[in-house]
Amino acid sequence: MPSKHNAARRHHIPKMSFQVQNWAEYEAGLRRRGSLTLWIEEDALNQWQSIGPNGQARYRSIAIETCLMLRTAFKIALRQTEGLMDSVLTLMGLTISVPDHTTVSRRAVGLPVTKSKSAPKGPLHVLIDSTGLEVFGADRRRNRQSDSRWRL
Repeated sequence: MPSKHNAARRHHIPKMSFQVQNWAEYEAGLRRRGSLTLWIEEDALNQWQSIGPNGQARYRSIAIETCLMLRTAFKIALRQTEGLMDSVLTLMGLTISVPDHTTVSRRAVGLPVTKSKSAPKGPLHVLIDSTGLEVFGADRRRNRQSDSRWRL
């Protein structure tokens, strides 16, 4: 009987009243949550980094801001952000490097704080050009998508 001694004080989890009716639509919605499109202008790639003494990479603010924006959009830690950026640049076939998590952390303190809205629901479009970054949902697209300056 000891298991019933404190039964009145135990937390009882109610049964779920929601049941998925259309699994195909539900799973498609879950897949869309992870959709990301990166539009990177060639000029922004040229400004990504410079080479310092002894061949050491020096990252410009746009590289740090890109990492911070993706970190915010996906709610991941800096190390995972570094891995995400590395895989994106590798998939794009680029030879530029990614700032490591300590560099991003150190440089984020000096960047101006921008009060951004939370990331939109659904697929994300991240535009990176020489003027900076923009993040918006799939429903609001730019006219510059067909422009040859953008690299996917």
